[in-house]
Amino acid sequence: MTQPSTEVSPQTTWMLAVRDGRDRAAFAALFDHFAPRLKGFIMRSGTGSAQAEEIVQDVMLTVWRKAGQFDPTRAQVSAWIYQIARNKQIDTFRKDHRPMPEELTREPDLEPDASQILAMEQEASRLKKALSMLKPKQREMIEQAYMGELSHQEISTQTGLPLGTIKSRIRLGLEKLRHDLKELR
Repeated sequence: MTQPSTEVSPQTTWMLAVRDGRDRAAFAALFDHFAPRLKGFIMRSGTGSAQAEEIVQDVMLTVWRKAGQFDPTRAQVSAWIYQIARNKQIDTFRKDHRPMPEELTREPDLEPDASQILAMEQEASRLKKALSMLKPKQREMIEQAYMGELSHQEISTQTGLPLGTIKSRIRLGLEKLRHDLKELR
């Protein structure tokens, strides 16, 4: 029988330095390591780049503030930070009154491997193709709502179209996308 490894990852070492000594250099190293990974993780659920960056900033601020709660015997630092990110993302979606993507209701994969990245790129390509096949008015409303992160009311104000028209175009466009992309489920 082999003994469990007592080797500690650099990320855990940094987190412990932040937890125990409020070490700013260690926090900077944690930030440099996790920020780009978190942004990609958050954007894969459909969040726009600017909002993903805001969520990452909020996550890392929470990591700094709640460093004292980190316990390496209970979870790896990556799992702890990704759980904070998942919770912040759910809070953001709830706050914005948007339907929650299915990916947020599942347990997160901590680091995607090459096959997951390839699969996501293929899915993104299929989504772009499906979006391009929508009626232009439906596509425009969906892009404004989900990629432009505008509420239905904001779209109505910008376009001058009635709120019901905006909602109908989005609903019809989403139904077509669901039908066209049903094999991805």
